[in-house]
Amino acid sequence: MKYNPPFRADHVGSLLRTLEVRNNRQLWKKGELRAEELRAIEDLAIAKTVKRLEATGMRSITDGEFRRDYFHLDFLKELAGVTVTGGIEANPNAKAAEDGFTPPKLSVTGKLSHVHNIQVDDFKYLKSVVTQTPKVSIPSPTMVHFRGGRKSIDIDAYPDMDEFFSDLATCYRAEIAALYAAGCRYLQLDDTNLAYLCDPKMRAAAVERGEDPNELPRTYAALINSVIEDRPDDLTVGIHLCRGNYRSTWFAEGGYEPVAEVLFNDIAVDAYFLEYDDERSGDFAPLRFVPHHKSVVLGIVSSKVAALESVDDLCKRIDEAAQYLPLDNLCVSPQCGFSSTHHGNQMTHDDQWKKLELVVNVATKVWGHP
Repeated sequence: MKYNPPFRADHVGSLLRTLEVRNNRQLWKKGELRAEELRAIEDLAIAKTVKRLEATGMRSITDGEFRRDYFHLDFLKELAGVTVTGGIEANPNAKAAEDGFTPPKLSVTGKLSHVHNIQVDDFKYLKSVVTQTPKVSIPSPTMVHFRGGRKSIDIDAYPDMDEFFSDLATCYRAEIAALYAAGCRYLQLDDTNLAYLCDPKMRAAAVERGEDPNELPRTYAALINSVIEDRPDDLTVGIHLCRGNYRSTWFAEGGYEPVAEVLFNDIAVDAYFLEYDDERSGDFAPLRFVPHHKSVVLGIVSSKVAALESVDDLCKRIDEAAQYLPLDNLCVSPQCGFSSTHHGNQMTHDDQWKKLELVVNVATKVWGHP
């Protein structure tokens, strides 16, 4: 029986914000609510949401990322040397966001350093209100590099890119050590870039920035390994690959084949959360590269659309994946979070909970427990 993370039924991290959190966060941004008042409101919402998440049968419990505007920026902007500027274009083939929004990008404008703990207080509160395993999701360190490449990193601060990657890894090691000291035993890195390197257009754009899309996966593997190489044996680390998830839109497409060998063999994580909700993700054949001591969480339940998938169809897809990796190495989850930004995906709260219950039901049918 598998009762350690990743769990047979798992989820990626973000949940739709409650109305109270959304409205009061806007008041806080306008200066009409103090930060401590907003945090108290978030505390209550997280405590209630955690109870409902546990009631679905989930053993992996996050705070829904209720305290963040973005899955990555709220964390990364707390590193000294990181500046948030500009925007990025969505995939022209993707469904357009109704408001024309494109998320901002990061640049490195000075020496990187971890000046204070970022997620520790949030984790401590989550840990205090759960009965199951609390999980923390943080952006992958690759998020600081891929979008702009060399051009987005100040040449005076980092004439040597090796020093940049070394400092970035040092920042992450400090945060992870602090989280572990606070009791975190389940950590997830959210990474869009390794998935973007599966998209021919994204690969071409990387070439235009002066990067080699064949070498970038190895560069990123070395970075991630440097971040987690000295982690304690009882800290489970997973990585989630995402092709974009702003309000149910997406930015990239393409199967995992271009990065599969490096992804599964060179990156020393314990588990992979992989989007597999539609044809954009390709087939399961790349799973043949996964070593048998690692787990793959199949994101075959969509968090982008409200329509519920068939339990039987999902079970068949798991059987298909098991042709390449033993069933004992597989788990199931939604393909992404439900609210990568505070705006949320295009579904109701009821839709979200039905999706999570579906994941638990499928896991129970396939493995006998979630």
